Amino acid sequence: MVLLQLKDVELAFGDHVLLDRVNVEIHAGERVCVVGRNGAGKSTLLKMLQGDVVADDGVVQRRDMLRIATLQQELPQAHSAPVYDVVAQGLGEVGEIIAQYHDETARGSDADLKKLERLQSRIEAADGWSWQQKVEAIIDRLNLPAETPFDRLSGGWQRRVMLARALVVEPELLILDEPTNHMDVATIEWLEEQLKQFNGTLVFISHDRAFVQHLATRILDLDRGHIYSWDGDYQSFLGYREKRLEDEATQNALFDKRLAEEEKWIRQGIKARRTRNEGRVERLKAMRTERKARREVQGSANLSLNSGDSSGKLVFELDDVRFAWADEQPQVAGFTTTVLRGDRIGLVGPNGVGKSTLLKLLLGNLQPQAGRLKTGTRLEVAYFDQARHQLDEDKSIADNVADGKDHVIVNGNSRHIIGYLGDFLFSGERARTPVRALSGGERNRVLLAKLFLKPCNLLVMDEPTNDLDVETLELLEEKLAEYDGTLLLVSHDRAFIDNVVTQLWVFSPGGHIDEHVGGYSDWFERTREQRQQAQAQTRMQSQAQDKAAKSAAKAAETQPEAAATKGKKLSYKLQRELDALPDQIAAAEAKRDELLALTSSADFYSQSSDYVQQQLALLTAAEEQLNQLEERWLELEEMAS
Repeated sequence: MVLLQLKDVELAFGDHVLLDRVNVEIHAGERVCVVGRNGAGKSTLLKMLQGDVVADDGVVQRRDMLRIATLQQELPQAHSAPVYDVVAQGLGEVGEIIAQYHDETARGSDADLKKLERLQSRIEAADGWSWQQKVEAIIDRLNLPAETPFDRLSGGWQRRVMLARALVVEPELLILDEPTNHMDVATIEWLEEQLKQFNGTLVFISHDRAFVQHLATRILDLDRGHIYSWDGDYQSFLGYREKRLEDEATQNALFDKRLAEEEKWIRQGIKARRTRNEGRVERLKAMRTERKARREVQGSANLSLNSGDSSGKLVFELDDVRFAWADEQPQVAGFTTTVLRGDRIGLVGPNGVGKSTLLKLLLGNLQPQAGRLKTGTRLEVAYFDQARHQLDEDKSIADNVADGKDHVIVNGNSRHIIGYLGDFLFSGERARTPVRALSGGERNRVLLAKLFLKPCNLLVMDEPTNDLDVETLELLEEKLAEYDGTLLLVSHDRAFIDNVVTQLWVFSPGGHIDEHVGGYSDWFERTREQRQQAQAQTRMQSQAQDKAAKSAAKAAETQPEAAATKGKKLSYKLQRELDALPDQIAAAEAKRDELLALTSSADFYSQSSDYVQQQLALLTAAEEQLNQLEERWLELEEMAS
């Protein structure tokens, strides 16, 4: 079923053509990802789908009574309304009434009964009680703090609330613009599962390649005003796009060759302009017009890193470092580690858990409250700030990067600032644009251009991947892989972490930090095995409790029979067995706990496969033995009672 259709749609802002007679259909049940370069018009296309932007020409058809909900790229201005009210407001006028009714009832004995009666009448008139249940159901499903003010939540939690606000209307078409921005890895994975369970149609934009790969069933590539559709996942789309661009380049080369031959013919002299050749002349004019209208593939950014002089072998040494903000749980709780020259470390963990705080401690912007932090020698630091505080929004791109100068020094050579910014895909005219007029991805490119002018042997990057298009992301990966200095990286982009770092610092609430060798995928696989073991242990304990409950129930059923024989003593042999069982159970529990601690250690799965399998088999045997002892103890206790 077609929910929405674009027919020969055109849209341009001035001379910049965003949509050039495009035709697109969105079908029920699809999960469609829109991809393309920064500034290609992806967000504008989504606004057109939802009706906020009108096409210059063509037709946008929506199915009658189509319910559409959106999650915008930018979070709304924070306000103090409770989460419940923000979610309910997604229902429009009836949601406002439900929110007022909820707030008034929350006052308890201080509630205005007359106001409650008026609100109740309005809810009944709008058939609003069923919608109230849906508000409460979606808040419960997404585990949201209903009474917490919206402005007290982190960016990731605010996005959860806005998602609930979009879902509460039970949309048939859900439109998401960069939904993973400001989210930590755990929340992104949670969002993936929520969207996979969504029964409607999804159209979304994301530069998180892992997110797109896991979620999208179809890709729309917006490229120079045209849309190319691919049915399949993101990895297969990459091969299709590469082949399409190769074919386009081949066709353009053949066209240019024919055009060159015609241009040579027209210059041969007046004889070529005889009446019998007027058709050929007209074809040449048409070819010139077609060539002039061609929009070339946008080039890739040309990033270069200057690692400067080598630092000392020791970069940082931390011994039991601790830090906590006032009246809050620790951000860093007793962290001990050593960072050596050339280490490539990724910092991962939930939002607000302390990643940026640790970076500030390492850079000297904060001082440890306990412990010792030693900094190495000859460090030249470049710091990418996720908040982009280093940029002056009122200044132009060129003035931000070159501090008002016409030339910059790049790897020891002088270059004009306009030429240098061209490496970062900014034209001469664009380079004079104020930063405040740029998209998020363009601002990140400005900060990278400013950062990469500085020679550094310690590169500290806090969320550099936000808003960057995939092509620039991949190039940044390549340059960071070539960088021979020390790298500290905070990112929620799982693919980016995998491709750049060689070890992880994994943060947990309470300031605990674990060190792991490898990238995100390596860590995820190791911890998944540990989680599976923990879940298996929980199931076994639950089964043991069920057996104990069944035994107790059976004993209750045979109570009259047991009463008749009450006072009967166990035999000497069985009594000795019963007396010995508590010590045997305690010993079995100790053995089980010892093996659990061993198999749960961070480096357990980095050892040989034979050793790992042997210890897991011992753990299984220990758990079975413990279960048998507990069952025998219950059996003897019943006999003795």
